[in-house]
Amino acid sequence: MAYFKYKERNVYYEEIGTGEPLLLLHGNTASSKMFQSVISLYQARYKIVLIDFLGHGQSERIDKFPVDLWFDEAMQVITLLENLKYKKVKIIGSSGGALVALNVALERPDLVKCVVADSFKGEIADTQFTNKLQKQREISKQDKGARLFYSFCHGGDWEQVVDNDTNAVCEHAIKVKKFLHKSLKSLNTKVLLIASKKDEFIGSICENAYSKMLEQINNGQMYLFNDGGHPVMISNPKKVAQVVMEFLDE
Repeated sequence: MAYFKYKERNVYYEEIGTGEPLLLLHGNTASSKMFQSVISLYQARYKIVLIDFLGHGQSERIDKFPVDLWFDEAMQVITLLENLKYKKVKIIGSSGGALVALNVALERPDLVKCVVADSFKGEIADTQFTNKLQKQREISKQDKGARLFYSFCHGGDWEQVVDNDTNAVCEHAIKVKKFLHKSLKSLNTKVLLIASKKDEFIGSICENAYSKMLEQINNGQMYLFNDGGHPVMISNPKKVAQVVMEFLDE
């Protein structure tokens, strides 16, 4: 098990296979284990690099998540890439991990070759979504499937991880609102935005949100899948891998 230091804390990472690095960034309430079922689709071509953000998975626990959660996680990724001495890495960020990936590309374009941003809500916190989040999370903690997923990702203290995330997301919507610190107009990295039209969380808003973002991105494109749920790279893995690999290999 490998760790690096971020603000005096231990952050877990893992490298699988050989070849050009492909960094996978997990979403909120998840860990790098969420990619376990899809790694084989990318591993033949790339060295897979995984990270558990601070407070998640096998990383050190913290009492409270930062309010500017996705930016702080981007700083963790930058620290990892610097430690590994990687330049121009390809990144896939899923759900909340998509926001992290975009922040990394905006803050340190020298470290990022291209970004696939999967199944996320756009640039700004959706108040309507956030208002429902606390109730939805409480319901999820009673759902057998969700509990198994949380436990799989984090272990026995999964409930505290979920509560920490819920509190941070809700506080962010009030105090910060914007997911990205810099304008997308300054983004020169090649970007692919993907989602499923049937995504149970963002399916109704993703096309409009993505289109607005693409108006600002110099080199961006969008692919919406007809099938799959949230996130699409996990729920429609083979089709997504085909589209994503074509983009990464361009």
